[in-house]
Amino acid sequence: MTSNNSLSRTYHRLFVELADPRTNDWFLITSPIPGLTIIGLYLYFTLKWGPRYMADKKPFQLQKTLVVYNFIQVLVSIWLFYEGLDAGWLRTYSWKCQPVDFSRSPEAMRIARGVYIYFLAKMSELLDTVFFVIRKKERQITFLHMYHHTVMPMISWGATKYYPGGHGTLIGVINSFVHIIMYTYYMLAAMGPQYQKMMFWKRHITTLQMLQFCIAFLHSSQLLFYDCGYPRWSVVFTLPNSIFFYYLFYDFYYKAYGKPEDRKAAKESAKIENHKMNGNGVGNGISNGVTDTSNLNGKANGIQNGHAIAEKKVN
Repeated sequence: MTSNNSLSRTYHRLFVELADPRTNDWFLITSPIPGLTIIGLYLYFTLKWGPRYMADKKPFQLQKTLVVYNFIQVLVSIWLFYEGLDAGWLRTYSWKCQPVDFSRSPEAMRIARGVYIYFLAKMSELLDTVFFVIRKKERQITFLHMYHHTVMPMISWGATKYYPGGHGTLIGVINSFVHIIMYTYYMLAAMGPQYQKMMFWKRHITTLQMLQFCIAFLHSSQLLFYDCGYPRWSVVFTLPNSIFFYYLFYDFYYKAYGKPEDRKAAKESAKIENHKMNGNGVGNGISNGVTDTSNLNGKANGIQNGHAIAEKKVN
């Protein structure tokens, strides 16, 4: 009985007394159990049941579903980005240190609702991985992807329950901007290959994602030097997490696109290969997967990324 009473008091202290009474009764916020259950089912489906179920089935296409889903995510991200700037960061918030307004004023409640919608958006983004599984895109389900989609709902849940506003909301605003661009890219990708020429900026999305965690680290670090009532202990979580996220995105970027010197070496190798092809009259080599066979009069034209680099008579 004593043990049960102690657990009950601890639970009440953690999830009722310390919580923000304005948001504590909102859907999925009162208790951590529903949210953790959803995340647990998400992990089980992604890592176990989903791949096993799809093992002997053809991948789903879901083109229209993906277009609609990504379009909704773009709209939500635009709204969150606008709300964060208009309700706080471009008007009344201090860039050095901003406490949470726990009042029930319209301005304070507007911010709190924005943080809550951000949490719901992170929960909805679990569908990203579900779509990967049923479309058999296993290569997309990396540790970075799983870590990001698991941790962000928990962080945003804690922000909604305890500190819905203030200093910690800047990263959500920046993240919403990144997601506008990211989900626009995904939407165009789902619309078909005719839109591929509009998707040259894929690698820059990862660059933006790395930049956001640099900004988050610097912004959170200010709490070590300024005291405005926002909990300084939060940096124990935010700073290491920013570093870890940056490392994961950095590692992903260079695995996907290579270091600048590697890309330069690849281009030089492609040039050499094109010259070799031209020398034996094979034809025309163009990088980026495009082939030109129009020169059938004994000339071979080597082109790298659309710029002519060689043309010579072949006897």
